[in-house]
Amino acid sequence: MTELRVTPAREQGRQRLYVSLPDGRHVAWYDQDSGRVSLVLESHRAEVLAALAPYLTGDVSVGRPPVPTSADLARLSLHPDDDLAPNRPGEALHAALDSLSVSPRSLPVSPRRLRQDPRRGELAAQQLLGDALDRLEGAGWRILHSVPLPGADHIDHLAVGPAGVLAVHTLAARRLRVRIADPMVRVGRGAPSPLLRLTRRRAERATLALATAVRPVLAVVGATRLDLLPAPPDIRILTDDEVPALARLGGVLKPADIEALYATARDRRTWRRV
Repeated sequence: MTELRVTPAREQGRQRLYVSLPDGRHVAWYDQDSGRVSLVLESHRAEVLAALAPYLTGDVSVGRPPVPTSADLARLSLHPDDDLAPNRPGEALHAALDSLSVSPRSLPVSPRRLRQDPRRGELAAQQLLGDALDRLEGAGWRILHSVPLPGADHIDHLAVGPAGVLAVHTLAARRLRVRIADPMVRVGRGAPSPLLRLTRRRAERATLALATAVRPVLAVVGATRLDLLPAPPDIRILTDDEVPALARLGGVLKPADIEALYATARDRRTWRRV
């Protein structure tokens, strides 16, 4: 029996599980919301159902997939290792913190040290903001998290929707005051840092990769107060409470453009040249 790989993904607000061969070709997918298994290769029916057995719930129908859209075709041709859609908010931080849990001598790091790691606060902020962005999918937005860039950098969240493409940097500021005087950002009593410069640079790299305008966004999560001295004209600065308001914006991209850009952005290879 051929060993199949099951990969979760979120498609247009729906939860799906893709089943692929060892060479990366998709042979089926399970739409968890509709309870339907779409078989691309009928010859693998038994193997597909066996691979999906731990995930199937309730009444499940099995059959040929619907006529694919251009976005479906682009996705089906994408190797699972190159697909960024399954990335969780803060994926890069998850990996870093997981590696920290075991020391170089294979001795566990103390729980207190793990709790004190400032990256845990950053991860919590990215998760909170990522969840808020994911809820925009009902308004026609498509969201990617932790998009990798050359040089061990990444874009926290990439949002593609009716209002255009946004490269979102998350600033963790739980119970702290944030003061912004372009390009410097100060959180609490910490030293100011040129965070707006980094936010712009990541958006510029995304513009180069996608060949379309990408607006930089700084999302401040959990701050008790936000001071702009003054607000920079080219960067959208918002709090986590203001994310739902993005659903009311539009007039830049049509649905077909959104899907095309999302299909390009979710391919890891797109980002290797920037």
